[in-house]
Amino acid sequence: MTEARIPLLIDTDPGVDDALALLMAFNDMQSESGRHDVVGLTIVAGNVGLRHTVANALKLCEVCGVDVPVHAGAETPLVFAARDAAHVHGCDGFGDTGYTKAARSADSEHAALAILRLSHQYAGTLVLVALGPLTNLALALKLDPTLPRRVARCVVMGASVTAHGNITPAAEFNIAFDPEAAHIVFSGFPRIELADWEAVLAHGFLHADIERWLDADSPRARFYASISNDSRARAKASRGPRWHAADALAMALALQPGGALDLMERPLAVETAGQHARGATIVDWNRQGGAADNVAILMRYDQPRFEAMLEAALAAGA
Repeated sequence: MTEARIPLLIDTDPGVDDALALLMAFNDMQSESGRHDVVGLTIVAGNVGLRHTVANALKLCEVCGVDVPVHAGAETPLVFAARDAAHVHGCDGFGDTGYTKAARSADSEHAALAILRLSHQYAGTLVLVALGPLTNLALALKLDPTLPRRVARCVVMGASVTAHGNITPAAEFNIAFDPEAAHIVFSGFPRIELADWEAVLAHGFLHADIERWLDADSPRARFYASISNDSRARAKASRGPRWHAADALAMALALQPGGALDLMERPLAVETAGQHARGATIVDWNRQGGAADNVAILMRYDQPRFEAMLEAALAAGA
């Protein structure tokens, strides 16, 4: 008897690192040994504007030959405007390569409504992976606070658990882009598996390795080499021999949770005010405040397993 596949819903703002995470998910879906079916992509503005993030998601589906529903969601944060990350990902989020747009369009259903519908359709088994700002999830939670009861696992890429931020001195980009949404989500879900920016920095991989993986004779490797070229060059110049793909680490945790070698359960709150700390994620390491643990923070993941997943995702279809 064939084991039933696990439904995977990915909320994302495709820039370059989201793209690598999606390649991993699509590879798992298409592999005979994979365990997941991607049942939808819900798209949010973040790395760049929604028009681009939707187009990028559709293009990745086309490159990989998958017919996954794509749902456009929030164009802006819930309350305050935020700056995007076009300086990292290019103005279009995919390195300004001028790629030919995908033939199909996004579905008409709003992302927040799709999240709720899929949570009912796959109640108790759905794995929800959030790779961008949490605006779509927050909207879904405000519409239906019972959403977490139907989600088997919620995996989030975001936060900086000791406030070593990457967009402000204290905050990580996804949380800083929409702190109010992050507050709603971290308050609404009783347990979130968290791959934060500091875990990402601890799980870099050598530029020489990714350059070798990108030599695979596959449409995915060629496309990803093109859209990531500028990002990889800047990273090599600023961070040295290792490259870091934040969303890929979160996807590794989602697809293969057995690779997590150390998870630390703690209470986490999101700072929504303050001159210097807006968007910071405050972890109560000593449990002084009496709040319940609401995050399982990824401290260490099996690095060889992570790198094998990346290589396989890029070589798929070769």
